[in-house]
Amino acid sequence: MSTAARDLRALPKAHLHLHFTGSMRVETVRDMAAGHGMRLPDSLRSGYPPRLSAADERGWFRFQRLYDAARHCVRGEADMRRIVREAALDDGAEGSRWLEIQVDPTSYAPFVGGITPAMEIVLDEARSVNSTADETGSARVGVLMAASRIRHPLEARTLARLAARYAGRGADGVLGFGLSNDERRGATPDFAPAFRIADRAGLALVPHAGELLGPDAVTETLETLHPDRLGHGVRAAEDPRLLERIVTDGVALEVCPGSNVSLGVYREAPDVPLGSLLDAGATIALGADDPLLFDSRLLDQYESARTVHGLDDTQLAELARGSFRASRAPREVVERAMTDIDDWLASPA
Repeated sequence: MSTAARDLRALPKAHLHLHFTGSMRVETVRDMAAGHGMRLPDSLRSGYPPRLSAADERGWFRFQRLYDAARHCVRGEADMRRIVREAALDDGAEGSRWLEIQVDPTSYAPFVGGITPAMEIVLDEARSVNSTADETGSARVGVLMAASRIRHPLEARTLARLAARYAGRGADGVLGFGLSNDERRGATPDFAPAFRIADRAGLALVPHAGELLGPDAVTETLETLHPDRLGHGVRAAEDPRLLERIVTDGVALEVCPGSNVSLGVYREAPDVPLGSLLDAGATIALGADDPLLFDSRLLDQYESARTVHGLDDTQLAELARGSFRASRAPREVVERAMTDIDDWLASPA
């Protein structure tokens, strides 16, 4: 294995697993809380970063409580636009060329007049960011819509119809439809009608699975939701036949090593089966999940892949290529990134 080590910040990357609220800078959350006269938990103030584990129900409750506290600070259009803009700038500063940010508009709808205005705000700010990306150095932004497992599946159908309405507009529209939150809640097959709506609209299908639950949950998701990508999916490594099916079907995995450890899915960073997934031929897109709560960004995931999992620069370059292949980025963004990845690998260490 080569010992050459190039600057990972200069490696072009696509970021496909980032949640809207969880993308915020902690300074932004504190600023919003102060502006709206709200008090944050100590874990988001002097006790930051929080110590988390969601390996059991009580642990997930602690994680969700902090996430909800941050989300409640987002109180209107200006706050929403700020989140999109700062997420793109922060990713761009780490070498990310393309960011797909996942939004559940129901959380912000009460402050802007409904789920439709909420999505229009996010999409409009993404367009604004994209129009100036070359000048600002930010990542270009694509928008994914997500339903929550802890809410009724009929709400997921409503969101899927809204996502379908904004599909087909290239990078300016909704690009995909997901399903997030505690995968131990809700019955996955109940959300299949929503995913059929999204599929008919040509949206990428990007549900979470295989994080808190194991291979059986991944299998159920494959068979009922027919995903293009799996949010996380790391637990598929526990079943070689399942992993082989994922590779054969071309389902990409959005692997978030930092959050896996923070939430107690794996005890230590070396336990994350990144190497096993790559050895099996899986397409991997590293993601940061919720940097606000995990204090770990996209660049940190690549650094971990190098220092903890022993990937050399050739393997890291292939990880970056995989992230673009699995994305819904415009063709010109992908082609330019692939060329620049080759140039990065050809440059001196």
